[in-house]
Amino acid sequence: MKEEERFYLVRSDVLPESIKRTIEIKNLLERGKVQTINEATKQVDLSRSAYYKYKDAVFPFQAMVKEKIITLFFHLEDRTGTLSKLLNIVASAGCNILTIHQTIPIQGKANVTLSLDISRIDENVDILIHKLKQLEFVEQVTLLSSGV
Repeated sequence: MKEEERFYLVRSDVLPESIKRTIEIKNLLERGKVQTINEATKQVDLSRSAYYKYKDAVFPFQAMVKEKIITLFFHLEDRTGTLSKLLNIVASAGCNILTIHQTIPIQGKANVTLSLDISRIDENVDILIHKLKQLEFVEQVTLLSSGV
């Protein structure tokens, strides 16, 4: 029976050199600074066997955070089709809409809160928010939370 996998968050200054160098090799390869593993291991002075031992077990913290969720608050004019137009822009940017909460319009205004999975967004979040603010029926857009 395979031992249960466990993960730990460890400060980099206490990691052994071989693990630090493995991360450095992975970074060089990912950024295209080297073409081969052999070239990378020579550049950081680590044996290939040590690299292969650790390569599938060490990751930068950001690589392990897969969920990228933001919550946006909108203050909108109550017009036919406004929510549909808003959602189309969000979806066409590559966001997955997780939740929608809309208040009942009062005095021609409504509040909408969207939770979005932005892990596959096609553009910068700031650009998306700017586009949404430019819509004629949008009075306010506020980024409430970000799990990025």
